[in-house]
Amino acid sequence: MNVQNRLPLEGVRVVEFTHMVMGPTCGMILADLGAEVIKIEPPGGDKTRNLPGLGIGFFRSFNRNKKSVVLDINTEAGHTAAVELIGQCDVMLENFRPGLMEKLGLDYATLSQRYPRLIYVSHKGFLPGPYEKRLALDEVVQMMGGLSYMTGPAGRPLRAGTSVNDIMGGMFGAIGVLAALRERDATGHGQEVQSALFENCVFLSAQHMQQYAMTHEAPPPMPSRVSAWSVYDVFMLAGGEQLFIGAVSDKQFVTLCDVIGCPQLADEPQFANNALRVAVRPELLERLGAVLATQQVAELMPRLEAAGIPYAPIVRPDQLLDDPHLKASGGLVPMQTDDGGTTEVVLLPLMMGGRRPGVRQPLAKVGEHTDEVLAGLKSRAVT
Repeated sequence: MNVQNRLPLEGVRVVEFTHMVMGPTCGMILADLGAEVIKIEPPGGDKTRNLPGLGIGFFRSFNRNKKSVVLDINTEAGHTAAVELIGQCDVMLENFRPGLMEKLGLDYATLSQRYPRLIYVSHKGFLPGPYEKRLALDEVVQMMGGLSYMTGPAGRPLRAGTSVNDIMGGMFGAIGVLAALRERDATGHGQEVQSALFENCVFLSAQHMQQYAMTHEAPPPMPSRVSAWSVYDVFMLAGGEQLFIGAVSDKQFVTLCDVIGCPQLADEPQFANNALRVAVRPELLERLGAVLATQQVAELMPRLEAAGIPYAPIVRPDQLLDDPHLKASGGLVPMQTDDGGTTEVVLLPLMMGGRRPGVRQPLAKVGEHTDEVLAGLKSRAVT
């Protein structure tokens, strides 16, 4: 293969015992970067494939570029095949409930005795400590880790609108794999990597923890916060459309007033600088809101962009499928699905050497690669 087209993790082999979001995210990142990722599914397939409601998109979103092998690891033949396959891989991923892999003899302590070069990644609810045996969900740790408190209005904790900790946990799992591969190059030994939902969420809340440590005042939820900037809010424009506008410097405030047609506002003494404006923020926002209520979003956005004023329309996820920037930047690409259809998928949010790691193969059907992968085992075990 041409060196320019080579992906950084080519030659790395990963076996993945995961479901839902956290573990599959880790595997997808490694697969997108070129690793051969073999997803082990139970007979009938990963139940994540058939989730309803808000879970319906999980499998397609986090399982691309992988091979699918069906094994029943609860049978002797399936377990034997799994152990032998793990020995042919550099990395093993799992994200099952505490104690399950140990019960199956597929925990790191057991496998590392046989395969000392194995890098074993556990995606859990909690790192070792008093909580480690608890079952966790993204929403559980958002409540425990400060995120829901900071997101909702006072007295109304609110989870974030996506699986932030599951996805972030997979990201940290992948970071751990990259570091462990690098360390194995130097030492010849593998290791166990652990990534956990609760610790992810606390990491997200770290800035607020430091805010308290420095001020000795508990930070208020974001909807109740005293903004550091006078103009940093969502405004209602003509026709009921909403637009976020942020003017975070005195120069930007003056420019904003010019753009929306009320330059005299910037000349009033009580609005002379940001500190003064923050002190009378409710009055300022009311007056700006009255002006903006007469303006069309489609007409105002180009003027704000030309003037260098931060702004953002309020966009639903479904509207992103037609986002011109995502399409032009190569971040939204077609993928053949396991049912033979096609869907648009979001790529990793990074560029390497001027290219986006993309979709290399259709989404695997249940057990599509079972014969191919098991043919390389000495036991040639079948389930």
